[in-house]
Amino acid sequence: MNELYAGMDLHSRNTYIGIMEKDSKKKVFEKRVPNHLSLILGLFEPFKDQLQGIVVESTYNWYWLVDGLMDAGYRCLHLANPSAIKQYEGLKYSDDRSDAFWLAHVLSLGILPEGYIYPKQDRPVRDLLRKRSFLVRHRTAHILSLQSMIERQTAQRMGSNKIKTLTSEDIKLIFDEEHLVLSARASSATIEFLTHHIKEIEKAVRARIKIRKPFEYLLTIPGIGDILTLTIMLEAGDINRFPRVGNFSSYARCVSSNRISNGKSKGKGNTKNGNRYLAWAYIEAAHFAKRFSPRIGRYFQKKAARTNEIVATKAISNKLARASYYIIRDQVPFKEEALFC
Repeated sequence: MNELYAGMDLHSRNTYIGIMEKDSKKKVFEKRVPNHLSLILGLFEPFKDQLQGIVVESTYNWYWLVDGLMDAGYRCLHLANPSAIKQYEGLKYSDDRSDAFWLAHVLSLGILPEGYIYPKQDRPVRDLLRKRSFLVRHRTAHILSLQSMIERQTAQRMGSNKIKTLTSEDIKLIFDEEHLVLSARASSATIEFLTHHIKEIEKAVRARIKIRKPFEYLLTIPGIGDILTLTIMLEAGDINRFPRVGNFSSYARCVSSNRISNGKSKGKGNTKNGNRYLAWAYIEAAHFAKRFSPRIGRYFQKKAARTNEIVATKAISNKLARASYYIIRDQVPFKEEALFC
């Protein structure tokens, strides 16, 4: 019985399926089908016993397809990392058909760069925390806008905590022009609305999931509290999928993507490769750490003096990401002195 491998080039409305034999590379089935799970399962059914592997391209909409195939008994599922797959350079023409069979081919050779199939049961909570970070960014934008508006009109600098507590009457006392009052009230109402939903999400997440043992010691890092710990835990998943600390810090987008040869820049790598939510979590942690830890604060000031504040914050986030890798893996508390050795 010939071993078969299937590649699925997934799009928003349809999927191109290519099934091939491992040894002879013979193409035994190919078809573009609409994104309907029952239809796809029906097409795979005649090949179910022979299929040794199915690879799905990791696009934004892979959940329904991978989950549906796994629920139907297909355990040989693989998620391809499209940014790491090197297409055959001799090709003059490439389309969905060639992409599907190329995925099947590299899977059959055992050289497929794989993405992580995140556990289905934890995915809704992780995505809810992602929604929280989305709302936090929007709230910050409105806070900064209102701060700037107040400073322009009154030359007074107001802190973000004070901005969050402004009432409609407070705003009327700050501005003496009706259009400015209307603009400020719009920002203030939006901040209040977003704050309500952020707190609601935090409450729901805390009620649904607890910090797992390997991640408990993250709370010993200055600047990392419950929410950031839960974010790191849910975004990182199984820490053992990262063989080295550099893999983890790269996944968290804490390392440079520059390509240097003979001391000269040869361009940049894929700056968007990795997990943007982990990157956000460690930047947030860096901002808090430099406030709560005198030693980290001094490091920030020294680094910022030599470069700038953005580079200094990024350097701290990288140190925290590297430290947290060992904390999670070895289940040990944070040691500040080890951060600067």
